[in-house]
Amino acid sequence: MRVLVAGEVVGKAGVYCVKKLLPQLRKEMQIDFIIANADGATGGFGIGRSHAIYLRKLGVDVITGGDQIYFKKDMVPHIDSAYYMLRPANYPPGTPGRGWRYYNVDNERRLAVISMLGQSGYDRVHGSNPFTYVPELAARARKETPFVILDFHATTTAEKYTMFHHTDGMLSAVVGTGTRVQTRDATVMPKGTAVIGDAGRTGSRDSVAGLDPGPEIRKFMTGVPERSSDTWVGLELQGVLIEIGEDGKATSIEPVRRECDPPQNDSD
Repeated sequence: MRVLVAGEVVGKAGVYCVKKLLPQLRKEMQIDFIIANADGATGGFGIGRSHAIYLRKLGVDVITGGDQIYFKKDMVPHIDSAYYMLRPANYPPGTPGRGWRYYNVDNERRLAVISMLGQSGYDRVHGSNPFTYVPELAARARKETPFVILDFHATTTAEKYTMFHHTDGMLSAVVGTGTRVQTRDATVMPKGTAVIGDAGRTGSRDSVAGLDPGPEIRKFMTGVPERSSDTWVGLELQGVLIEIGEDGKATSIEPVRRECDPPQNDSD
């Protein structure tokens, strides 16, 4: 099984990159299934209902979120009925949506996708301990399928690497998201779990986490809140391509970075 996990989709530029590049990549790389973190698809902060539906129409099989999953109000009533969307599984009980699901890849194979939130660096939301929760979910998922992928949305390298070692052999892959910067540490762990510190971002490469540097610099300089804005400089789709054997163990993980031409007119 060949799975593409796209780095966090940020803003309109990120959605545009998905629109322009995903059909070509699916054919060229013989991709069976596509996962995309889209915690910043709407203006860089959260994802709205319309962007979620549009990304699904563009060919994304599963959209994962993170600490900003409910930043847009219309996502709260939408996510319960959106089978293709996952919020972190370790959110408090009673939270709308699902944190993991099975998805049919073809007539014979199913893939379990899990979303989890780290514990360090998040002030607005505090999930339950992912290190005690993941083994339970992994065991349940593997009763139905050997193919299990975790999107671990976290801010610190230490927490991500702890999760890599903790789950080696439990999961097919653990893909880090949350920092929006692709790391150069993609590898297959000794027991067959593919990992990367962060899959990166889809949108503007020459930016501050996909956003216009100007407002972000001024916020650091002055401490005065200011509205962030999209930027379209250096468009790129980033992510990882994971190949998984029939036993559920990863055989390879390769970083993906594909440049995207900017739109030429409003119809693009």
